[in-house]
Amino acid sequence: MVAYGRFPQSRLPAKAELLLLVSAMAAEEEAAPGNRNIIQRRDAAKDSAMRAHSMRRSLVHYRCDNSAKV
Repeated sequence: MVAYGRFPQSRLPAKAELLLLVSAMAAEEEAAPGNRNIIQRRDAAKDSAMRAHSMRRSLVHYRCDNSAKV
């Protein structure tokens, strides 16, 4: 509050002080290295493995019908 509001000489209105304190707490929380909530994007290798797995599962039930004469 010293940097933004000249705290010792004059005080901000109560709501402004509260807003300033909340923004400082939010900035401190975001800067904490151990508390990162990183959004993980799609994993291409995992998606490819799942597609291959489902393809193999569908081929298990495939029956070859050789009764048709050509």
